[in-house]
Amino acid sequence: MISELQTVRIDELSLDSGEVLRDVAVAYETYGRLNERKSNAILILHAFTGDAHAAGVDKDGKDGWWSSMIGPGKAFDTDRYFVLCSNVLGGCRGTTGPSSPDPATGKPYAMGFPVITIGDMVRLQHRLVESLGISQLLAVSGGSMGGMQALEWAVAFPESVYACIPIATTGRHTAQQIAFNEVGRQAIVADPDFHAGSYYESKPPARGLAVARMVGHITYMSDDSMREKFGRRLRGREEFSYGFDADFEVESYLRYRGSQFVGRFDANSYLYITKAMDYFDLTAGYGSLGASLERAKCRFLVISFTSDWLYPSYQSLEIVNALRSRNHDVTYCELSSSYGHDAFLVDVTHQTGIVRGFLARCERELEAAR
Repeated sequence: MISELQTVRIDELSLDSGEVLRDVAVAYETYGRLNERKSNAILILHAFTGDAHAAGVDKDGKDGWWSSMIGPGKAFDTDRYFVLCSNVLGGCRGTTGPSSPDPATGKPYAMGFPVITIGDMVRLQHRLVESLGISQLLAVSGGSMGGMQALEWAVAFPESVYACIPIATTGRHTAQQIAFNEVGRQAIVADPDFHAGSYYESKPPARGLAVARMVGHITYMSDDSMREKFGRRLRGREEFSYGFDADFEVESYLRYRGSQFVGRFDANSYLYITKAMDYFDLTAGYGSLGASLERAKCRFLVISFTSDWLYPSYQSLEIVNALRSRNHDVTYCELSSSYGHDAFLVDVTHQTGIVRGFLARCERELEAAR
């Protein structure tokens, strides 16, 4: 399945901060075909460092980040559904963000880019969906930050969503989750090459961004998965160097992941998107999770993983209990996995069966109601 990046432009977008962004680009990919009634569309929402390339193979031969779940016969079956995924607002992979040119100056926004929220991201996605002539999505789904967006869709646009599948996510960040993001942000800001975000004509803050990625990557794995993958094995040597080279395999791996990340992600986008996640609070303006989710009209499938300590299952259960308190149609599955938070990306066998069955039920119900 060959994928192609497409772009639409939105004249202006009002933000939660009160700012207005003008001439906003939205990068997206689609898979499968939209039926005549435009009733088979599913919006996939990417996690923090993801992008619009969710499935298939792009022009450079790179697989999509969720190709294991999206495609013919897979969980999100492109023989049946029209699947789309867009890069989020504030990103650096085609959608307007800090590295994009400010229409007023022609230069990158840098730190002049307005602070954004998950709500802002979802409003832009809604504009994209409207531009494609789709009035109601069969489903919205995503893991981690993608799950936050899915929940926001259900609350902000209840008439536009028939089913919601939030995976390995939360209704709001805890102090610990905010703390990990703040460490990453401070690593970037402390880099001598950061220059208050105005680094686009010089060297990027590569060292700070690499450290931020290393910290983040630790939270995506579990103790068991790290023990199995690395243990205390040495890298390319039989004894300690008694220095500060990468003696252990895990040290070498984290350094590699950090350096690899620098080549594909913008440091300013890291700052803006992590802040948007920290600001996200589904209870804001409602007083409780149940009160906010009362607005939703869709069916829910909530999935968590036993070894996920970044977004532990109790946070998914808070969402499930809030939905049940408002008598919503909700299915909850806690899946056993040793992969930690990354399980939603790599441990897909059980996810596939659960998601496939849930979508088939929603499709039948939607058709019967017509």
